[in-house]
Amino acid sequence: MTTNGERSIATHASQNSTIISATNLVKVYGEGETEVRALDRVNTSFQKGTFTAIMGPSGSGKSTLMHCLAGLDLPTAGQIFLAGTRLDDLKDNALTKVRRDEVGFVFQSFNLLPTHTAKENILLPLELAGRKVDQQFLDYLTESLGLRGRLHHLPSQLSGGEQQRVAVMRALISRPAVVFADEPTGALDTRNSHHLLSYLRTASRQQGQTIVMVTHDPRAAAYVDRAVILSDGQIVHDIASPDEELVIRAMRRLSGE
Repeated sequence: MTTNGERSIATHASQNSTIISATNLVKVYGEGETEVRALDRVNTSFQKGTFTAIMGPSGSGKSTLMHCLAGLDLPTAGQIFLAGTRLDDLKDNALTKVRRDEVGFVFQSFNLLPTHTAKENILLPLELAGRKVDQQFLDYLTESLGLRGRLHHLPSQLSGGEQQRVAVMRALISRPAVVFADEPTGALDTRNSHHLLSYLRTASRQQGQTIVMVTHDPRAAAYVDRAVILSDGQIVHDIASPDEELVIRAMRRLSGE
C-alpha cells in the first residue's frame, strides 16, 4: 500500500548490499480457535549501513518480525538470510554462533549485569566470543557517547541515559553485521532520547552500521532512513526518508482516524 509522500527506499541505501532479507515470512502462535498469525507472508530486506524503524500498532507483529530477523525466534514458514547465512533452518548451536558473531542487541530494559562495571558490561560480547578488544574503537565509542570517566561505575551508579548508552556500546563493540534495538528510547526522557537516536544515526551513516529499531514513537522517524509499518502481521507502508508527520498520518489511517 503506497500513498502520496511515500517514496522508494533512498538511493544511497539501494546502492549498498543487502544484509538481511525475509521471504514469505509466516509466524503462527497456537492452533485451531486460538491460532494467532503474528506474521503473514512478510517480504522485506534491509541494506548495509541503513537505519530502519519498524513501527505499527500494538499487536501488529513488529516485535515478532524483529525477533525472527535477529534469530531470537524461528518463523513457522519462510526464509531469513542474515549476513549471507540462512537462519530459519539452522540448529540451535549454529544459530547461537550467528547471534554472537553477527548481531548486537539494545533492549529497552538495558539488560546490564548489576555486578559488572560499565566497561565489563560493554566488553562482555568480546569476552564470550574470545576476541581481543580494539582499544582505539573502544576509546572512540566512549568519547562519542560521552562515557569517559563512567566506565568503572556499576550500573546502579549510572543515570538511565548513561545505562542506555552503555547498552549501545555493548551492542556496537563487536562491530556486528546488524544491531537490533527494541524500543531503545522507551525508558528515556526527551533529551536522552534525542541523543541516543542521533548517535544511532551517526553509527549508521559514519560507521556503515546496519540498525533495525522497533519503536512506537513517531518522533524517531526523523532520525531514520526508512520506516516499515506493520498492521495485522503484514507490511502496509514502507516509507523512505520519513518524517514525524508522515508517520503519524500513516498510523492514523490504520486506526481509521
